[in-house]
Amino acid sequence: MTDTEFYRGRRVMITGGLGFIGSNLAHRLVQLGADVLLVDSLIPDYGGNLFNISGIESRVRVNVADVRQASTMNYLVRDREVIFNLAGQVSHIDSMKDPHTDLDINCRSQLTLLEACRHHNPGAKVVYASTRQIYGRPDALPVTERHLVRPTDVNGINKAAGEYYHLVYNNVFGVRACALRLTNVYGPRQLLRHNRQGFIGWFIRLVLENREIEVFGDGSQIRDFVYVDDAVEAFVAAGASEAVNGEAFNVGGDEHIAHRDLVAMLVELAGQGSYKFIEWPAEKKAIDIGSFYADSSLFMARTGWAPSVPLREGFTRTLSYYRAHLPHYVDQGSV
Repeated sequence: MTDTEFYRGRRVMITGGLGFIGSNLAHRLVQLGADVLLVDSLIPDYGGNLFNISGIESRVRVNVADVRQASTMNYLVRDREVIFNLAGQVSHIDSMKDPHTDLDINCRSQLTLLEACRHHNPGAKVVYASTRQIYGRPDALPVTERHLVRPTDVNGINKAAGEYYHLVYNNVFGVRACALRLTNVYGPRQLLRHNRQGFIGWFIRLVLENREIEVFGDGSQIRDFVYVDDAVEAFVAAGASEAVNGEAFNVGGDEHIAHRDLVAMLVELAGQGSYKFIEWPAEKKAIDIGSFYADSSLFMARTGWAPSVPLREGFTRTLSYYRAHLPHYVDQGSV
């Protein structure tokens, strides 16, 4: 069965559905003919943005709700066949400043959703958005799923716990679930208002505003990047596949690049902006993981997924999107 056939008329739910990846996934699922319910708390600074569903507003349902609220989740999951669980707190810096909130959102909320499925919709399939941050500093590159889970910050610990809750509910309670360990996802509809949710959205904003990017250290650190459309296709594939249940998979890009080369490319593509190298801030150096890129071959073999958008093309599309819509992503109160 093709993805188009699988999702046509299928009742799906996306937690964090007004956020970056969730809203791009919503656009794709609407194209595929799914019945789409978006759940988002719209907590300020977390990335939820109603403009992200511009053009599909009439084809999705939106429920502004907190996934930590058990009574709400018990109701919302009841008729959903596939649940894409993308709600979460993703700032590593915020997790170190306020670990209890990170615990609440990245652990308790996951249990709330899974308990709702267990008791009210045990037939649902759940796809969880995990992160490469759970690995910590890699022992060798590329990183495979066999690498030890050894987070360097509170966010990584709580995301790892959230991932394992899903796998336990699959293995013990029969709620079919899997986890996708995403590397650096970038593209349209990403939060640009502040720099606490990863560097790439912030770098994009700085070049679009013809400002200077500060690169920590000598910029030699290597990362892989996944264009958001490719990340969306990974979720679509996982939701439709029984071959991924009960496991966690890397979802990364097939190109990796040093930070210094990345910022040079951004400045070139934008035709403006600049960059300089600065010393590492102590609080960021303490949780830095060095170079990282993932081996996604296990997920590719299991589902047939593969990234298809090259870096230059992906960043060209991203810059074009924000040039057209920047006011919707930058407010007057941001710096």
